Amino acid sequence: MDAMQGNNHDDVRRHNLSIILRLVHRGGAASRAQLTRLTGLNRSTIGALVAELVERGLVEERTPDPTKLAGRPSPIVAASDRVVAIAVNPEIDAITVGVVALSGVVHRSIRFATPTTPTVAEAVAITASIVTDLRREFGEYSIIGMGVAVPGLVRAHDGLVRNAPHLGWVDEPLCDLLAEVTGLPVVAANDASLGVTAERYFGAGQGMTDLIYLNGGSSGIGGGLVVGGVAAGGRAGYAGEFGHTRVSAGCRTDSAGIAGTLEAEVTRGALLDVLGLPAGETDADDLEGALLASTAPAVRAEVNRQVDFLAVALAGAVNILNPELIVLGGFLAALYVVDPGRLTGAVAALALGTAFDEVQIAPALLGSNLLLIGAAELAFETLLLDPQSESGNSSGLSPLSVRAAGSATAAVSPEIAPPAAIQPL
Repeated sequence: MDAMQGNNHDDVRRHNLSIILRLVHRGGAASRAQLTRLTGLNRSTIGALVAELVERGLVEERTPDPTKLAGRPSPIVAASDRVVAIAVNPEIDAITVGVVALSGVVHRSIRFATPTTPTVAEAVAITASIVTDLRREFGEYSIIGMGVAVPGLVRAHDGLVRNAPHLGWVDEPLCDLLAEVTGLPVVAANDASLGVTAERYFGAGQGMTDLIYLNGGSSGIGGGLVVGGVAAGGRAGYAGEFGHTRVSAGCRTDSAGIAGTLEAEVTRGALLDVLGLPAGETDADDLEGALLASTAPAVRAEVNRQVDFLAVALAGAVNILNPELIVLGGFLAALYVVDPGRLTGAVAALALGTAFDEVQIAPALLGSNLLLIGAAELAFETLLLDPQSESGNSSGLSPLSVRAAGSATAAVSPEIAPPAAIQPL
């Protein structure tokens, strides 16, 4: 857990509350004594800050195990399991909606398969229907808002989906539409940039200042960057489009019409085809299991082909960015797990030795929950910045049992009807 310096003056109480809440949210449960050491605040100040966060329902205090401690035990402070965000990830063959707690627990994950690529209107209506069912299931919980992980370019300042090519969405006000039908504050960002956030704080990248995340999904390949401890989004939030990096002289084109790119050569669809698996019903974990179990020569040949092209893109990233860690998510993680030696060796052969010597390549630790956790961080950010805000007041949180301040008026085709009731995965 990283140290964060606080301040004892009353005029920065809000700042200190933010520090405490962020520490236990991203670093996990900590004792009051640990919080005192990490922040530099005195014990009485920590006690008062924790008491206020408890009163607001944002953290809870637990009694430590006295058998494992010497001296007087210090109470354990943990982020609340009952303050949650709705997380959404639309893709070309499914809409996934989750309930993610401030504590980091994913209470619920629902993947609603769509037989055709959903329009924005259909995605909004499906999401609204699922959220209605989640409100019934989590009636006593409190919701902060909604975060959306979009497989495409999302404008940073207003969440407008500028271009999600696989979905066919161009200049779509997704956040406004979802806010209208659910009554929740909604924030959106590129899915891979949210993936690097999730892995940086909760997964393989904890404590690292320079890392790259590449996500492979049904909607293509994207990436996220942390450089010098700072998320690198670029001028308008579009940085990290590794999928459009040229890796071959081939004629296959990606969603932008560019030939020979990583996204053109390395695809989830090709893996599913060679395995004979249906797209909409197969998530990243299922795909990984199927690849590991298969002994078919055609499957191994396709894996090897894709791994070799992936290595070209990763070697270029190593030479340019000199990261500590490369995290692979989605079906890219499955490619790595099937043959980590082949991928590592191929990258090493193409990268500068001095740059690659200290680089780790690893699959995402958060698995299929990664993008949900990343999307939830969008919704939590306002609360983390200001726990005293209206959304951070336990009496001001929107209970999930309250129906949305609107109805799902978006048209849904007969082939993509929203579910009447959600069943567990």
